[in-house]
Amino acid sequence: MSSAKRPLSPHLQVYRPQLTSILSITHRLSGVALSLGTLLLVYWLAAAAAGPEAFESAQSFIGSFLGRLLLFGWTIGLFFHLCNGIRHLFWDVGLGFELDDVYRSGWTVVVATAVFSLVTWIVGYGVM
Repeated sequence: MSSAKRPLSPHLQVYRPQLTSILSITHRLSGVALSLGTLLLVYWLAAAAAGPEAFESAQSFIGSFLGRLLLFGWTIGLFFHLCNGIRHLFWDVGLGFELDDVYRSGWTVVVATAVFSLVTWIVGYGVM
């Protein structure tokens, strides 16, 4: 028997990315991004409590290109995590495990995330 230097378990070099793996990784990353993005909300609330000068400073940052870009990314992360979380709730009760259902629900999450994010920004803020 030869002792080839092989990995003991499958890893990312063995499998090519699939929709299911990409959505799983992205779900975890969106959870982390939401946690970090919530710091912006805390900054805004703390500035509102600190007084008009601090609040004006926070408002000017949030209204800047970078601030709006961060908020838009946070919105995408929020809706993705929400939609994919609902998908996982269906899985928790045993629904949607057929391969066609898994891919259908995965693409539904992607489309719903895009639609909800764009509608929120168009309706809520006029124009991005």
